[in-house]
Amino acid sequence: MRLVLATPLYPPDLGGPATYAALIEEYMPGQGDEVTVVKFGEVRHLPRGIRHLAYFFKVYAAGKKAEVILALDPVSTGLPALLAARILGKPFVVKIGGDFAWEQGKQRFGITADLDHFVRQGNVPFPVACLRAVQNFVSHHAQLVIAPSNYLKGIIMAWGIPAQKIPVIYNTIELPAEEETAMPIGNVVVSVGRLVSWKGISELIDAIATIKTTVPDVTLLIVGEGPEKDFLMKKGKEHLGDAIVFAGARSHAETLFAIRTSSVFVLNSSYEGLSHVLIEALGVGARIVATDAGGNGELIEDGKNGLLVAVGDTQALAEAITRLLTDKEMRARLGTHALESAKRFSVSHMIKETHTLLATLTSSTS
Repeated sequence: MRLVLATPLYPPDLGGPATYAALIEEYMPGQGDEVTVVKFGEVRHLPRGIRHLAYFFKVYAAGKKAEVILALDPVSTGLPALLAARILGKPFVVKIGGDFAWEQGKQRFGITADLDHFVRQGNVPFPVACLRAVQNFVSHHAQLVIAPSNYLKGIIMAWGIPAQKIPVIYNTIELPAEEETAMPIGNVVVSVGRLVSWKGISELIDAIATIKTTVPDVTLLIVGEGPEKDFLMKKGKEHLGDAIVFAGARSHAETLFAIRTSSVFVLNSSYEGLSHVLIEALGVGARIVATDAGGNGELIEDGKNGLLVAVGDTQALAEAITRLLTDKEMRARLGTHALESAKRFSVSHMIKETHTLLATLTSSTS
């Protein structure tokens, strides 16, 4: 099978699409497939609108010899790739990692609703309505819409996409060999992710401030960049002083090292489709506290391979982190079960499922 992969991110970019694209490029040839990656980063320097036109021509050129075109988001790569596929008469598939319209609305256009309410909200700002229209158009016209979790499948169904058109293929992990770095080691709570409101870093700072009354030597390490960085750094300094470290963006190996050597890894999101970093935390045997948002409950079994807390319950978050910081036996038990539960997210399983799914489209059009 000849596959064109249209991706918004590609290493050294960080993020789920970059990781997924690299894995598809490396491992799909083992299934007898030929993969051509078309990177949106190559046109990102161009003016908005022009870059999307340029990207369309790149996908169109690559797609002439393709049997399937797969886009890794419904807007920046999805719309140009869909148009190229329609003109070329090639099957088109889109992988949805989240609700792009909601994410942009939260960051830029004053959307306050959580995702579950947003998908049923009719009155939204015009730019958000446009983004919603694009992602819905692309999803409706794709032959298949791949979702990485049952939670996201439900969100996509709320867009009006029929369930039978939305296969669920879980994300996967590939862990590098352990690498020595200068990251802090000790009684450290680590959180990793983009510094945006729905990652809950502000509330995590509040929780750590509470925890310091009983565990005074706790330190919070934040790995990641994002638009809320200045606000969070100011708040962190005011509430935690020197007990908070903003490490910025780090390499994949450094990030995993920080997670692996932490006392507790925390994902305090109010929204997750299926968190790639949470799967990776399982894969390194981390001691995990996560919210019950989105797909997190598909990964974490409360009390077995991690602890789950309700979204927005800062007191429960503080209590769960404190339990792990003060109970060495529980940390060891959860870490062991985390490693075991990560085995179902193998690269080989994801690649085989993806190949089998896409091959059905080539056989139906041949």
